[in-house]
Amino acid sequence: MYVPEFVLRQRLTLMVNRYEVRVPDAQGRLMAFAEQKRMTFREQVTFFEDDTKARPVFAFRARQRLDLNAGYDVTDESGAPLGFFRKDFGASLLRSTFHLEGPGVTGTGRERSMPVALLRRFTDVDFLPIHFDFVDPQGAPLISVERKFAMRDTYRVTVPDPRVDFRLAAAVSVAVDALMAR
Repeated sequence: MYVPEFVLRQRLTLMVNRYEVRVPDAQGRLMAFAEQKRMTFREQVTFFEDDTKARPVFAFRARQRLDLNAGYDVTDESGAPLGFFRKDFGASLLRSTFHLEGPGVTGTGRERSMPVALLRRFTDVDFLPIHFDFVDPQGAPLISVERKFAMRDTYRVTVPDPRVDFRLAAAVSVAVDALMAR
């Protein structure tokens, strides 16, 4: 399933991060709704058809508990694999870096700006832009995740490569926010 562009919005609550994946037009139709429980030992995020949470449509889950270099499997509603991603702990010390794999595609994503990445790490400034570029081994663009300046975190996600499944792109986009403790 290929979707070239979508918007990800975060809604903060006390114990759960909620994410809305929406069409980037004036109506902003909901494409998926996800929740991430905070302070869990094994990260799991389930995406639902809508905010009633009646029908799960895909998910990602950590392979291990409390592993700083943990990998995450992305699965469809029946549990069939759609892809995999992981945060590269060592490379992320200076600039957050992720690796992803899906059917026919592999790539690496990192924060575009080293100065902004360093400023985010050493200050409490929360409104700095975050821009991740995921590219394949030849440098061709796969996914771009860009946080807009807003009262709540809003990301514009573009997927120029049709080999990247929408569900993998949405999972990685939520992970960029959730795994950076946003």
